[in-house]
Order: sequence, then C-alpha cells, then structure tokens
Amino acid sequence: MIHPTERSSLRLHHIVALYVGSVLGCGVLILPGLSAEIAGPGSLLSWIFIIVLAFPMALTMGLLSAWFPNDGGVSYFVTLAFNEQVGALVGWFFLVSGIIGVPILALTGAGYIAAAYGLSEFWRIVIAVSIILAGLFLNYIGMRISSQVQIAVVLGTICILVGAFIGSYRTVELSHFTPFIPNGWMSIGYAATLLFWSYIGWEAVTHIAEEFEDPKRDVVRGTIIASIIIGSLYLLTAYVVVGTHMYGPGISDVSLVYLIEGSFGQYGMILTGLTGLFVCLAPSISYISAASRLGYSLAVTGYAPSFLARLSERYYTHIGGLIFLAGCFSFIFIVYSTGLLSLAFLIQLPNSTFILTYIGGCAAGMVLLKDNRYAVFLSALSLILTSCILLFVSWAIFFPIGIILIWGIFLIRNRKRMGDPKRTM
Repeated sequence: MIHPTERSSLRLHHIVALYVGSVLGCGVLILPGLSAEIAGPGSLLSWIFIIVLAFPMALTMGLLSAWFPNDGGVSYFVTLAFNEQVGALVGWFFLVSGIIGVPILALTGAGYIAAAYGLSEFWRIVIAVSIILAGLFLNYIGMRISSQVQIAVVLGTICILVGAFIGSYRTVELSHFTPFIPNGWMSIGYAATLLFWSYIGWEAVTHIAEEFEDPKRDVVRGTIIASIIIGSLYLLTAYVVVGTHMYGPGISDVSLVYLIEGSFGQYGMILTGLTGLFVCLAPSISYISAASRLGYSLAVTGYAPSFLARLSERYYTHIGGLIFLAGCFSFIFIVYSTGLLSLAFLIQLPNSTFILTYIGGCAAGMVLLKDNRYAVFLSALSLILTSCILLFVSWAIFFPIGIILIWGIFLIRNRKRMGDPKRTM
C-alpha cells in the first residue's frame, strides 16, 4: 500500500480540478467545429443531449468512488460486485486504454500546437514526448504536488476558453443559426455519437479516490461541480463556433485557433499554444496517475507482473507502474514515428476498451449501490447508453480479444499458483 503520508491529502478543489482536467481534454479543441460541420447549428442540440446523458455516467463513477475508494478504480468495483477474475479483466481493459490513449492525447494536442505555430512533424513528436515526460515526473513526485499543478492548468484553460468566448461573442451573427438543422435530424444523432468521446475521463479519477480527504463528502459534490463547468465550457465554445461560422472543410478541426486569435489579437498565437498544452497536459497527468495505480493493484493481486507493485522509497509513489508506462509510451512513439501506424488508426484501438471499462463499472454500480434506488437507476441508464455506443466501434472490437488472451495467461498462472486447477470463475 502507499505510505500513509500520501493518503487523504486531496480536498474538494483538487477533486474538481482532477475531474475537469481528465474530461476536458483535446476534444474541446476539435469537436465543436467537427460536430458543427456534421449537423450545422443543430449540433448545439447534440451537445445538450450528450451533456445531459453524460451526467448519470459521471454520477455513477462518483458514487462508486465515494463508497468504495481504492487504487483499483473500476477494476476494484467489478471485483467487489462479481469476482476477482472479471475485475482483473476490466482492469486490463483500462490499463491498455491508458497505454495507448495517453500518447494519442499528447500527439493530438501537440499537433494542434504545431499547426498553430507552423512546426514540422518532428517537433510535434518532441512536444508530445515532453508533455508525457512532464506527466510522468509530476506523478513520480506525488499527487499532492501534481494536483496543485492540475489546478493551475485547469484554471488557465478555463480563463482562455472564457476569454475566447467573450472576445468572439461580439462577432456572433443570428443569420448563422439558420437553417438550424440543414442536414436533417439524423445528423444530430451522428454528431452526438462523436461527442460521446468528449466525456471520456470520469473513470480515471476513480483510481485516485483513496487519496481524497473525505470521499463520501466531496466526490459527489465534486462530480456535480465539474459536470457544470465542463458542460458550460463545451456549450459556450460550440455556440461561438456556430455563431461565427468558424467551421467547414479545412478549418473545423482548428476552429478554436481562429477564435482565440480573433479574441486576443497578436497574443492569440501564444495563447493558442498554451491552450493546446494545457488541455492535453491535464488529462495526461490524470491518466498516468490512474494507470500506474491500477498497475499496482493488478500486480499485488497477481494479475500483472510483480514489478508494477514497486513503490518509490523517496516519494512512496508507484515507480514500477511509471517505468512500465514510460516503456510502453516510448514503444508507441517509435512505431508512430516510423509511419507504420497512423494516428487515426491508433485512435480507434482504445475505443472499445474504454467503453467496456464503463460497461463493467455501470454493471458493478447496479450491484454495489443496490440499497439506493436512485443510484441503481443512474447505473442502469449509464449501462444502456454505453452498451449502445459499443455497437459503433466496428472492427476495433477485436482489440479487446488480445487483452482477454493476456488476462487468460495470468488467470491460468494464478490458478496454478494457488494449486486449485478446478477453480472456476
């Protein structure tokens, strides 16, 4: 376990910052423009729809974190609700999602910075690697310090986005909102499916809940506050993108660049770079933290190499998991730099595993929160919604099969170690 001095150190403002940092990622850079290109002004309905539907999912994760705080996060919830083997499988789903997702996040944000400053692909990779190194270092020295950095990063992001909204609001024209649904009602549904990914991130903070000062008091409150902040920022950004008609072929994925430049004049380029840096550094910190803690949890239960359970003698942080993640991140960057795999291909890989992680957590919520009918309803609603999204992952559904094979290897090893080959799930 982690040294006691590292426990119970995070308060409500830390929780809010961690949630906002985890969820408000690079999606705010590209999704307002892309959704507007799909559904026009009607994309605002898609945003409202997703903001409302994401709320029960966020609360489900929050309630589970409040009542069952543990380094294992969703994996631990599934273990309590069902059994250790299935919990380990869900843990591997999230761990592999993080291993691939963090480099994707860094490359996406770095690509935005490179585009704003006219930098080459080489510098894009350098920036992405620097972001991840910062995330690894901050997690090495402890959550107390990294959470303070997270607060500063989140506040910086909020200020820039609000500033872009205020600066762009004067150029909003009502004529840009008509026709409101130019591409038909189905386009709103397609845009909503895309926007679902803007709310991935609630599960990451479940792994850190054991370090909250008072989870039962603060987690649900933090979830509600963060949901309001995130929903407001997404909706305000989408509103000015539509109202200024800052979308269309060639500009939809960089709409925010033009908004920031228009709002802040000659300082716009600098703030564009800071925005790209902030919105990918914040979730990188959260996901690296979650993945290293999950690796520790899986290792101590025998479902991951024992090296992942190693703790830093100086900071009592998860040094084994951080070294493992650093190695995995390096491999992904090397493969990406060779051009063998495109970023578009990599992005599709963790989709199914992220969804399966949520499905496992929502199913666990229905069991563990059964004494609260309201919580069971939220868990069931979230389970239905995430299961529906799973239907859209296409070929990426084959990716979890490889993870199941890895899980099976550790399952067989554990059975042999316990001397009980007849043990069943």
